[in-house]
Amino acid sequence: MTPLASTPQWFTTVMGTAIVATSTAALPVDSWLLDLVGSAFWILACGLLIVATAHMAWRYTTDRSALRTDLHDPTTAPFFGAVAMAPLAVGGATAAVGPRFLGDHLATSADAALWIVGSVLAVIVAVVVPAVQFTSHQVDTAAANPAWLLPVVGPMVSAATGAVLIGRVDSAAVAQALAYTSLALFGASGLAAALVTASLWWRLAHHQHADAATVPSLWIVLGPLGQSVTALTMLALYAPAAFGLDPAILNVAAVLYGVPVLGFALAWLALSIVVAARVAGRRLPYSMGWWAFTFPVGTCVTGAAGLAAITGAAVFAWVAGFFAVLLILGWCASAVGTARALATRRAARGKSARLPSSAGRVGAAV
Repeated sequence: MTPLASTPQWFTTVMGTAIVATSTAALPVDSWLLDLVGSAFWILACGLLIVATAHMAWRYTTDRSALRTDLHDPTTAPFFGAVAMAPLAVGGATAAVGPRFLGDHLATSADAALWIVGSVLAVIVAVVVPAVQFTSHQVDTAAANPAWLLPVVGPMVSAATGAVLIGRVDSAAVAQALAYTSLALFGASGLAAALVTASLWWRLAHHQHADAATVPSLWIVLGPLGQSVTALTMLALYAPAAFGLDPAILNVAAVLYGVPVLGFALAWLALSIVVAARVAGRRLPYSMGWWAFTFPVGTCVTGAAGLAAITGAAVFAWVAGFFAVLLILGWCASAVGTARALATRRAARGKSARLPSSAGRVGAAV
């Protein structure tokens, strides 16, 4: 029986759950219901991170060749980006929701620890996975895949969550180091993501997208778009003093970058929906790729909310709300689909486990 998902792929559930908690806190709306939803999703994300990490540790320690095998598998290797982004996503959710339960100091400490772990992993993955891809993976020129964005977008998530930490540290030197590190990570990830997106556009323009099972992966492109807007707006909100700049300068930079990129995100979303309708129609087969309907969409929530905070324009609050609705719908669809797939797999395993004993009894009777 083939596995439901590769080991690194399970971390997409962590990312998709954590971003819901972060998004509820980012929306420019005060609501006890949003607070309740955010708290529930933060707790769930923490639990999923523990379970996914324990499963990964168990698999890679019991099978010493599994890590190398996954790293050299062109379809699995990109998902190591999710392994790096999961602690960053939970750290961001902890900064947004955690103070309600842990207090400001403990929540900031937990966020900082997760940021360090996630950032180190993000940089390692952003170097190692493309290096292996460039030297070992054998793929056709028509095989450009949105999943290729996963290894390189991790540093962008680190930039966004690191920018939020700037406003929570007491040391001016640490705040300055965080600010420049976040800006460097923003640039490195942004340029790499732009190259991958360009290759993906070229592939889609020259080779028709006809596989319904891979349609959800198109939503991954929203991730670097929304996360880059989030990173720049968070730097504008929290880093002016660390950079020694007038806040107005960073605000203008965030708006001049964020509005066009958010516009392209909306255009890409519309394009993805049209492609999905033409290729899959009403029959979109379930896969773990459905989790692409969550985290990438959530980054557009936080990006639009950041622009709303900077400009005070209601239009960005409405855009953030629109993406938030899509995020909740995407999470529900992904969670239900995964639960059903797990139940089906468990039932199939139980049935196959009973077959040998039944066969044995038949043989004995004969």
